Amino acid sequence: MLTVQDLVHDNTEDIPFTWVAGQTAADRLIPDNGMAAADLIGHLNLIHPSRIQVFGTQEMDYYTRFDSKRRIHHLDELLAGGVPAILIADSLPPTDDLIQGCERNQIPLLTTSVPAAELIDLLRIYLGRRLAPTTTVHGVFMDVLGVGVLITGESGLGKSELALELISRGHGLVADDAVDLSRTAPHVVEGHCPELLRNMLEVRGLGLLNIRTIFGETSVRRKMKLKLIVHLVRATAQDKFERLPLQDMTQDMLGCPIRKVMLQVAAGRNLAVLVEAAVRNTILKLRGIDTLAEFMERQAEAIARGQP
Repeated sequence: MLTVQDLVHDNTEDIPFTWVAGQTAADRLIPDNGMAAADLIGHLNLIHPSRIQVFGTQEMDYYTRFDSKRRIHHLDELLAGGVPAILIADSLPPTDDLIQGCERNQIPLLTTSVPAAELIDLLRIYLGRRLAPTTTVHGVFMDVLGVGVLITGESGLGKSELALELISRGHGLVADDAVDLSRTAPHVVEGHCPELLRNMLEVRGLGLLNIRTIFGETSVRRKMKLKLIVHLVRATAQDKFERLPLQDMTQDMLGCPIRKVMLQVAAGRNLAVLVEAAVRNTILKLRGIDTLAEFMERQAEAIARGQP
């Protein structure tokens, strides 16, 4: 739950706000119904009264063009629509009737020196992150060749050992054991490490390792966009494993389909090399190059020519 006071407090460094009226309603909630940040704040718009309304120079000129009766009518429309707050940008002075109306109806009214367009951009980024759907998953999150890779699988399969080998090969650790995921855009899932576990990797037999201290600054990452899930399965799990999947597998994460590959864990298999190969193949697919599709086309052409 996000309040107007939270919004003011969290943005103190970038946006200097000054309360003008309605401060007793600082705990007013900003609605979060799964809407995009663009639907939560914008320039003065009576068609969308439930968003945070921002007055810039043009909006203030529009508002002051009307007589007091029409202004009260506009304010009543915003009030009926559940406006969370009114923000006045560009250091513009609010009109007396706007101050009185907000104080009377307990609508938070704040001013700032930040230009209106910049104010909206900053708060949309903030709201998008603060109200983004989130979840915590079990696994190891890595930066492999610039791609965010989530390594999953049941306990005891060697996820942390695999992560340690990838780190020794020059890749980066984001999070071990618990990975916080959030959807920061309609098709973007971002992962980071809980503060308590940052830079830490637990390896059976060795205990907790501080990866940043052992391998250096470049061995850890603060956050990454999730692009690939590598799911480890035991070599005996034949019912769950398809050797040559004809279609790309995906797994839903916070409403976004994420590419997924499954790797069998068996003696003698170099999983680090396989993960790197899976990442390289994913990069090719993101560029529109599908190796399996190309092979099937070759096979179809060979069959058509009657070749064995």
